[in-house]
Amino acid sequence: MDNLIHDIKKCSICVPHLQLGPRPVIAVSKNSKIIIIGQAPGVIVHNSGVPWDDLSGENLRSWMGIDKSTFYNIDNIALIPMGFCYPGKGPTGDLPPRKECAPLWHDQLLSRMSNVKLILLVGAYAQNYYLKSFPKLNLTQRVQNFETYLPHYFVLPHPSPRNNIWQTKNSWFKSEVMPQLKLKIQDILL
Repeated sequence: MDNLIHDIKKCSICVPHLQLGPRPVIAVSKNSKIIIIGQAPGVIVHNSGVPWDDLSGENLRSWMGIDKSTFYNIDNIALIPMGFCYPGKGPTGDLPPRKECAPLWHDQLLSRMSNVKLILLVGAYAQNYYLKSFPKLNLTQRVQNFETYLPHYFVLPHPSPRNNIWQTKNSWFKSEVMPQLKLKIQDILL
């Protein structure tokens, strides 16, 4: 695993496409029990080098009902994005994750992790990649039907503050989905 992480951190395959240059951000252990597969680092995370080191991370930890020390203990939780580097700014926000990363690295990472009990698929990019064998639904439909993907996957919207409008429109997420997520996390980590 150490050699693989070293190779990922040295990856330069997307250099011509990265506005701020490569800085792969990942936190993983062969012993991780939960994997969080998110989108791609934002500029704050690119600068800090710490995954989910922003408001989205605060929201995600709140949804999960865990503190920072639990979240950043790689024997508890692996943090693997769809795109390992900040993809740059687009006309309406950050660009999508680079498509090279997941096919190049994810299978290699997952094959070295034998203690995984649950994978959180955060946002549409992760869900579209990992749920190809399931009926095609939009993100809201997937999250409403989160139990369909258990026990292997737990689907979530992106916890960005930009999605507060989505949460307001879909109040069932806070009352029905978040409590189930917290229970699952507690069952695995306690």
